[in-house]
Amino acid sequence: MTKEQKILLTGVKPTGRPHIGNYFGAMKQVIDRQNDFETNLIFIADLHALTTTQNATELNQDALDIAIDYLALGLDPAKAVLFRQSSVPAHSELCWIFNCITTVPYLQRAHAYKDATTKNHEVSVGTFDYPLLMAADILLYDTDVVPVGQDQKQHVEIARDTAEKFNRLFGETFKMPEPLILDSVKTVPGIDGQKMSKSYGNTIPLFATDEEIKTQVMKIVTDSKTPEEPKDPAKCHIFALHELFASPEELATLRQRYEAGGIGYKESKEILIANMIKFIAPLRERRVEIAKDPAKVLEILKQGSEQARELAEKKIGEIKMKTGLACEIRISNQMGDEVIVTKK
Repeated sequence: MTKEQKILLTGVKPTGRPHIGNYFGAMKQVIDRQNDFETNLIFIADLHALTTTQNATELNQDALDIAIDYLALGLDPAKAVLFRQSSVPAHSELCWIFNCITTVPYLQRAHAYKDATTKNHEVSVGTFDYPLLMAADILLYDTDVVPVGQDQKQHVEIARDTAEKFNRLFGETFKMPEPLILDSVKTVPGIDGQKMSKSYGNTIPLFATDEEIKTQVMKIVTDSKTPEEPKDPAKCHIFALHELFASPEELATLRQRYEAGGIGYKESKEILIANMIKFIAPLRERRVEIAKDPAKVLEILKQGSEQARELAEKKIGEIKMKTGLACEIRISNQMGDEVIVTKK
């Protein structure tokens, strides 16, 4: 970490169970780097979740589950601020300010919007505006780095564009955040070879049972090559997952066997299953223990929300002053002294 990179921020949308793509794309980076940054901010993106979840009970449970997930993975509340996005009103306030300086054609370039329209989905205003709420999430805390998957890099680019425009209009206010992407992790493939995503139904849950792991891995799509035929590891979806779970020595052996021939996809899947179970089982057991005390988890979220609000209120106050949404009025009292009255 450089002296200029002190604040890390990431958010996870509480929409069901996280999968291994969520973990290796962002969650792992946060856990691994808790000691590298002065401030670690991890928020549960429940405002974003409203674009797909319109059920209060479900949303609240999903938010609690995400908090439990992070704690089970090793997140330390003493080193990271864990909070619900909706607990900090400044996220929504800043999003509206950004709405007012952003054009419709610019947002039409966003991947999520283009993907939805390509599939002829009726797009909600929330989905269309999603990138600006993300920009507000990031910029509100003077974030230095944002852990994202390679395919999510555009969100940080939009935040940077928005920051530059605001700074040009109202004066220097926001830092330029940078994406944090591990070289070894690009886009994690799902069982069908597409990006692993809940929307594609191709995921392997992060806290899956042994049986779920076996079932999902055996569904991974392959070509029709026989065990004896040489295979290109770069084109194999199974091998892409081996790169996440196998030891360096085992991976080298697998690569050699792929290229020389002599390993079938069934055997390759069985090796992957064994390694995934070895990795996931202890995480799953730890999660079960944490989930037994939800009150403790809710208290962690409450304390995190208080910390996040304190940080956010300072920044949104500065932003309101610069945009004219807050002002200082100088008046004279009965003694003739000048008094500054601030409208917040």
